Amino acid sequence: MLRAGMWVMVACMSLVAMSGCANKGRPAPVEDRTYALSVPANKPVLGSENAGKAGFYIVKPGDTLIRIGMDHGQSWRDLVRWNGLENPNLIETGQVLRVLPPGQDIVVVRPVLPSAPMTSASAASANVSNAPAAPAKVPLSPAPASTPPATPAGDVAEDALVFKWPTRGNLIAGFDEVKNKGLDIAGKAGDPVLAAADGRVVYAGSGLRGYGNLIILKHNNTYLTAYAHNQTLLVKEDQAIKQGQKIAEMGNSDADQVKLHFEIRRQGKPVDPAKYLPAN
Repeated sequence: MLRAGMWVMVACMSLVAMSGCANKGRPAPVEDRTYALSVPANKPVLGSENAGKAGFYIVKPGDTLIRIGMDHGQSWRDLVRWNGLENPNLIETGQVLRVLPPGQDIVVVRPVLPSAPMTSASAASANVSNAPAAPAKVPLSPAPASTPPATPAGDVAEDALVFKWPTRGNLIAGFDEVKNKGLDIAGKAGDPVLAAADGRVVYAGSGLRGYGNLIILKHNNTYLTAYAHNQTLLVKEDQAIKQGQKIAEMGNSDADQVKLHFEIRRQGKPVDPAKYLPAN
């Protein structure tokens, strides 16, 4: 019995070996795990009903609320509130977010005032000269002006905003719309970084890749300034700041040398700070 069992075992091993040789070079069978997907393919995109509307933005791969807010001149905290987000760190590609305050996403077109009607005298003159008569100057009732949005506490009216240099030092890189969205100013570690104008801190942290320890100030509904690569941050979010106030110390966080990267953004779009700063 023992000898017969051994012969059976040897035969089985031979069959397994032959099977392995026969399958050599063929790919292993792939298990279909499609059933394990937890997100259905037809899941509706959050906010898709607002796609394409003024005042809304479609989230792209790699976006964060901090960057979206900076690119649209808004605080990331406002984006959280306007969009009812439970987790600010969880946004999805394709999601549609409100990036303008409710009520400010409608483009208001000023009506063209109608020309005053020609008088009978001017009409007669037009018939004689066969040329259009100049419209008579008659008083027009002014159109009711829409009430501008109130300037939030700590913000500066646009016509009163004057920027000052945020630090002393040599300019080592100028503005470039593609390569450098601001000015790079050299200095020593610990040099003071000053607020370029009165404003309010809408971000203070290191959550935006490429900027290191970053401060963003909002000055009004139009302008933001950004101060990057700091060694130390001296202010907190939602804090009111005065022009010239020390807000950070210069450093080299997420940079190849000690420097301040300074940006001015108009409605979220980077503009050349040199055009807004006094001669240095």
